[in-house]
Amino acid sequence: MKRIVPILFVISMLCCCSTSQQNQHTEQTCDSTIDSVKYAHGFRFTCHDAYRELTILEPYKEGVLAKYYLVSDSQIATPDDGVKLVVPLQRIGTASSTHIGFMEALGLLDHISGVCLPNTIYSPTMRQLYEHGGIIDLGDAMQINPERALLAQADAIMISGYGQGDVNPERLNAVGINVIYNNEWTERSPLGRAEWIKVVAALFCKDQLADSIFNNIESEYKQYRKVGMHQDKPSVMSGNNFRGTWYMSSGDSYMGRLFADAGAEYYFQNDSTQGSIPLSIETVIKNFGNADVWVGSNGHSLNELASADKKHTWFKAFQTGRVYNFYRRQTETGANDYWERGVVHPEELLKDMIWALYPDEMTDYQPIYINQLQ
Repeated sequence: MKRIVPILFVISMLCCCSTSQQNQHTEQTCDSTIDSVKYAHGFRFTCHDAYRELTILEPYKEGVLAKYYLVSDSQIATPDDGVKLVVPLQRIGTASSTHIGFMEALGLLDHISGVCLPNTIYSPTMRQLYEHGGIIDLGDAMQINPERALLAQADAIMISGYGQGDVNPERLNAVGINVIYNNEWTERSPLGRAEWIKVVAALFCKDQLADSIFNNIESEYKQYRKVGMHQDKPSVMSGNNFRGTWYMSSGDSYMGRLFADAGAEYYFQNDSTQGSIPLSIETVIKNFGNADVWVGSNGHSLNELASADKKHTWFKAFQTGRVYNFYRRQTETGANDYWERGVVHPEELLKDMIWALYPDEMTDYQPIYINQLQ
């Protein structure tokens, strides 16, 4: 039998968080609007009377990677098949710069007590916090140092989960550190990746803020989408030649979806390959030699590309100067905001892509992440 709760009380609970002190046993409520997942496929929320269940799914296959039971009081009983987390968390470690983007969007940078590879962090605010001390360097994201993780005194460490065979979480669990998986990188759509802001928000009881941020992102993204708006679409190519192999995005991938939404013609637009498609440079020249635009180059200049491989000069996009990288917001150490704010704000990436494809329609636009090689 469902319990009837006054609507004002439900709103005041902010989905999962009680305003009462944490040591007081309180029942939690859920909001079906906030808990809905529109685009992401890697997580889901389930509401229960006294706690909220967060399920992280296995990347690229069916199955559950982890379950978390979010409670307002440690005395609340939860099932044994998951990790009980008292929320809001107070301190957290982050293993990926993409996690920094979500934390910054929610105004939570001061809750980070440990980071991996601080030189890869773009956020000026985060770098300043690190330089002033109090934030521990956790080491390599694939081999987090358990001793340094303990020094961070975090309630949990947020990491990327790769499924079976990943020993990173085992080492952290062995010393009593909770691991929270944030697998936004597995999502194949830009809005799907951005929606992981809801996972981070749930850990800090910022659900309504995350919902508002995401709804604004979704609205602007849809406003700029160009699917079906042009008959004569510019053709696009992506990727780079790496040690004799050119890795190209599939159509059913993050970048492939971005191309489609920006109104591009893409050779692999109907290819559903998971991950990148490895190609010989000869195949790339055959299928993309006449592509109008080259996006995602790792070169910093046209001369650099020509020096790296003379075959780069054979592409139409090179000859017309329509080659682009994502290095506009990059530090001297290689930290790139494309992997931080860009993950959270796909509407900005979409506008950048449209600027590269349809420059005549975006004459007054200043790109944020994308940069044209000179």
